Amino acid sequence: IAANGLVWLVIQQAGVGQGFVESLCAYGAIPGELTGRLSPGEPIAVGPYTCRTGGLAYGSVVTSMFLHGSWMHLIGNMWFLWVFGNNVEDSMGHARYVVFYLLCGALAAGAHVLSSPGSTVPTVGASGAISGIMGAYLVLYPHVRVHTMIFLGIFLRIVPLTAWAVLLLWFGFQLLSGVLTAGVGGGVAFWAHVGGFVAGVVLIKLFEKPVLTGAKRAGRQLSREEMGRFGPW
Repeated sequence: IAANGLVWLVIQQAGVGQGFVESLCAYGAIPGELTGRLSPGEPIAVGPYTCRTGGLAYGSVVTSMFLHGSWMHLIGNMWFLWVFGNNVEDSMGHARYVVFYLLCGALAAGAHVLSSPGSTVPTVGASGAISGIMGAYLVLYPHVRVHTMIFLGIFLRIVPLTAWAVLLLWFGFQLLSGVLTAGVGGGVAFWAHVGGFVAGVVLIKLFEKPVLTGAKRAGRQLSREEMGRFGPW
C-alpha cells in the first residue's frame, strides 16, 4: 500500500498534467507493445495528450501494477488490498506473499493482453494482483463474515455477508462485464480481474503454509520461536 501511494505521489505526480500521462505510457502495460504490434517509442494518444510507448516491454507488466489512473482508482484498490491482503499474507509469510502478489498480477496482465492484443491503451493498476488476493481469500476463508455496504434505493445498509457470497458475486460481475464488453474496449480491464482471480484460486495451495492458516483460523498468534522455524520463505 505504501509503495503504491509513493508511486502515485512521486512518479505520477498525483494524477496532474503531462507528467502523469507520461508515467502511464512509460510504465504502463500496453498490450500492443507486448505483442509486438507497436514499436518502442511509438506515439499514442491518451485523452487529450500524446506520449510515446516506454519500451519496457515485459518489464511494464510489473511496473504497471504500481500505477493508477485516478485518486479513486488508487483508494478503491488499496481499500480492497487492506481488507483482504493481510489474512492472505498471514497464510504464507511475507516473502511468499510478495511473489504470490506479483505472479497473480502478471497472470492478470496476460489475461488482459489475450483479450485485447492490439490495444494501445496503457493498462495500469494493482487490481489484477488484488484480484488474485481475493481469489486466494475465497479458498482460504470462505465462511468469514465481510461487512458489506448495500444500497437499497436511497438507503445504505451495512450487512455481514460470508466471504464466498461477496467474492463470487464480485467475480460473476467481472466475468459478465468482460463478456458483454468484448471487442468494445473501455476503461476497465475486466479480463485482468478475471485472470487474476482465477490465478489466486489456482495458486494459493502452492504458496499456503497450512500451519499458518490453521493458526489464523483458530485466532492463535504464533510465537516468535514458531515463526522462526519457517525462515524467510
